[in-house]
Amino acid sequence: MHEKPELTALMEPFDSFWEAPADIEKGYGRFSKFYSRNYFKQITPKTMDNVLVISCGPGYMLALLKDMGVEQVLGIDSRPEKVAHAQKKNLNAQVAYAFEFLEKSDEQYDVIIAEQEINHLTKEEIVTFLKLCRNRLKDGGRIVVHSLNGANPITGPEALAQNVDHYNTFTEYSLKQLLEHSRYREMTVFPLQLYIFYENPLNIIGRSVDWIFNMIFKICFKFYGKSNNIFSKKIGAVAVK
Repeated sequence: MHEKPELTALMEPFDSFWEAPADIEKGYGRFSKFYSRNYFKQITPKTMDNVLVISCGPGYMLALLKDMGVEQVLGIDSRPEKVAHAQKKNLNAQVAYAFEFLEKSDEQYDVIIAEQEINHLTKEEIVTFLKLCRNRLKDGGRIVVHSLNGANPITGPEALAQNVDHYNTFTEYSLKQLLEHSRYREMTVFPLQLYIFYENPLNIIGRSVDWIFNMIFKICFKFYGKSNNIFSKKIGAVAVK
């Protein structure tokens, strides 16, 4: 039986609330498209010999990496009911708390993917988490994280109140600051696009409206002397050890 770490939220980081699709099985196909069309423009399977996925849930990322030919992939999650779905798919997943696992593991990974946003932790806890991940990366290894985007004037303020354990939001600039403070380098922050399901024509309309909003936000921010360029609901980042 795993004991919960002493965290400010008094909840397991990342996994306290599960916002998965009602149909778990359909989620494998949907999330596969979301991940491949967002994340895998920044990272490629050729650089992934050994991957750790933190907060893997029912294994959506694990299934995609397996289909892409990545041989060594491990997913961890604190919720047994989530891990059970992944294990039924013959995916390599186990029940574990992120902080405890990272502290005790001796494994060295090429890539660590934190599949849930870091907003579930205080800033001090985020720095601790990022440093623990850095200890588990090989030299030149990369971490992938994502965050609620505080620069979006519509969804940013609401994001803090969306869950009782959302402690912060980040922008492109502050997320780079956080990674640099945690001794990462070559940080790349990118938008996580929602309207990437090209098979549905309505997504073309969604992308067009999203583009218009982004241009309006950019102009408004420029007017106030701000240089924000990314206004998607969530942002992702890749950084190198």
